[in-house]
Amino acid sequence: MRGQGRRADALRNSDRIVRAAIAALCETGSAAPLEEIARRAGVGIATVYRRFGDREGVVRAAFHTYFAEEVEPLALAARAAADPRRGLADALAAAVDTLAAHRPLLAAAHESGAFSVDIAERFMGPLGDVLADAQRRDLVRSDLMVRDLAAMVVMVLATVHADDAGHADPRRYLALLLAGTRPSADPLPGPAATGLLDSSLRRSGPCDH
Repeated sequence: MRGQGRRADALRNSDRIVRAAIAALCETGSAAPLEEIARRAGVGIATVYRRFGDREGVVRAAFHTYFAEEVEPLALAARAAADPRRGLADALAAAVDTLAAHRPLLAAAHESGAFSVDIAERFMGPLGDVLADAQRRDLVRSDLMVRDLAAMVVMVLATVHADDAGHADPRRYLALLLAGTRPSADPLPGPAATGLLDSSLRRSGPCDH
């Protein structure tokens, strides 16, 4: 029983540290000191190191928790949409909104390597099923690829800036890009061997609010 209590305490401490890290990283990005994260979590700095090893471990845990709770469900919900084109549009718009609102956390995840192709595929994978359904119904162009959806998110996030707290620009340019996904007799040029998402995951993004 005593061992179970210690394990429960350890899990609670880990959760408090992750929640504190998400909050601190969202405010100041990778500049957030571990001491501040520990203070917010109400634990000692030694507990942070014991539970997560180092700064990168804390950032990875924070970003993975944020992604699992805020981003991944958006793609899963798109599968339930009666109109798959609308499901794609809603999922991408919601993803852009939450990623734009958490841009400092995203930048810290880039720097630590937490934002990997594998984690991006957890979002884009389910969207592939929705895309295929939309194509079968002739609701989107037949040569659209899942990597195109990822590239759209990356490109739209590049329009986020500090003077646009309501994310008007990202929403405008996402709508513009989505308009280009409608069926067309004009084929798209072929993609590069390495996609935009792959390249973007190898460099750090700006830390904008």
